[in-house]
Amino acid sequence: MKSDFLIAVTQLAAERNLPREVVISAIEAALVSVYKKEGEAAGQNLSVKILPSTGEVKVATLKTVVKDVEDPELEITPKEAAKIQKGASLGDVIEIETTAYFAGRIAAQTAKQVVMQRLREAERELIYQEFSDREGDIASAVVQRLEPRQVIVDIEKTEAVMLPSEMVPTERYRAGQRLKVLLLEVNRSPKGPQVIVSRSHKDLVSRLFELEVPEVFNGTVEIRSIAREAGFRTKVAVSAKQEGIDPVGSCVGLRGIRIQNIVNELHGEKIDVVQWDKNPTIFIANSLSPAQVARVEINEEEQSAVVVVADRYLSLAIGKEGQNARLAAKLTGWRIDIKGVTEADEARRQTPTEEAPTPSEPEAKAPELVAVAAPAEEAAVEEKAVAEEVPSISPEPSEPEPTIEPKPEEMVPVAEVASPVDNEVVLEEAPVAPVEEAPPSRAIEEIWPGINDRIFKPPTELRFAEDLDISLPGRSGKSRGKKRKGKGSGSRAFAGKGAKSRGPRP
Repeated sequence: MKSDFLIAVTQLAAERNLPREVVISAIEAALVSVYKKEGEAAGQNLSVKILPSTGEVKVATLKTVVKDVEDPELEITPKEAAKIQKGASLGDVIEIETTAYFAGRIAAQTAKQVVMQRLREAERELIYQEFSDREGDIASAVVQRLEPRQVIVDIEKTEAVMLPSEMVPTERYRAGQRLKVLLLEVNRSPKGPQVIVSRSHKDLVSRLFELEVPEVFNGTVEIRSIAREAGFRTKVAVSAKQEGIDPVGSCVGLRGIRIQNIVNELHGEKIDVVQWDKNPTIFIANSLSPAQVARVEINEEEQSAVVVVADRYLSLAIGKEGQNARLAAKLTGWRIDIKGVTEADEARRQTPTEEAPTPSEPEAKAPELVAVAAPAEEAAVEEKAVAEEVPSISPEPSEPEPTIEPKPEEMVPVAEVASPVDNEVVLEEAPVAPVEEAPPSRAIEEIWPGINDRIFKPPTELRFAEDLDISLPGRSGKSRGKKRKGKGSGSRAFAGKGAKSRGPRP
């Protein structure tokens, strides 16, 4: 009987994933509640202990040592207490061992309910203690069911909740799907501990890097900052604590195998790994990767920076809907303004002229003011000076315009025609006769004499293919149209319509 009791306790502890001592204490509490309600021990303070080795149940009555006894079931005098326990003094609690009381059917059901309730409470407390120490850690979860306002996932035989704010907008969840989630928060509630998990938190990316990159897990490569827009893009700044280690290469891995595993877990989210630097100018330039930065101008007082990039990299630096620039600002903590080279140069040219001091007194003389011309204006002034130094080549209106005589090789034979007005000789261009090309049949005629008479006929004479009687060199025209008779054993010659075929020759 006692062995069966111990087997049941062990099995119950294994099913509930609880220690054996917790199950035994729950049974002890259940027996105490039963004995207090029914039987001879009703109204007394009882203590029940079960020996884990043998399963024996020991029941004891608890009484307090007082000078004047008012309730004999709860109190005892010092003289009587000294007989049971030596050295008992006033205020001590004395245990008086008694036999186990009989419990009926109703008492057994009550004990069962108490045991199950105590086990649930112990299980909730154990879950709270376990997950409260793991806040911010990563865990594997299985989607259990989908609800209108949340997703319930199963984590190590515990239900966790994923709220809409912690979901990734580009992901679609289904029952039975396996995910890596971040244990965001553990709260106590009347129904037990409530575990809240997240898929959109930036610390999830950090924990995934610790799983996939040994250097990050060991601490030789440190993740300085992370900027994430869940489902779209993430930027990670890393640095190496040990010389000779490439932090970016360690995170990317050979042929990108490490970073690809993280991207697959995040369902195709793009990840940019950049190198952190204590110099904010270099760090800001690296944060705008993959765009190439020309120069960076920082203002430490306002914590802002102006980044100048080539015109062809301007859209790449800003990103789609400003995403790249927004993530770079979150990653660095600086307010970033991106400009193209052309725009920055124009702003530089306009800045000196706008800030040039103007004379405050009306008596200021003009020669004392020195104008600073912009590079484009200086070029225009130089061109004007050169144009003034070079004499104009256009002829004066009084002189006749010189005529340019064509070169001898460019002249065309002309005919002399007498002008009826002043009998001057006027040169007119003679019409040039078109050059006749030799027909293509002339070259063929040289190879095959007489072929033009047979091929190049009027279209009206060419009606059938038999009209072209062409015999190529080396072949006789008499052999055309004849059929070769079959030879050899088993062959039959064509004898014509109605003729009988001959058999094989002997």
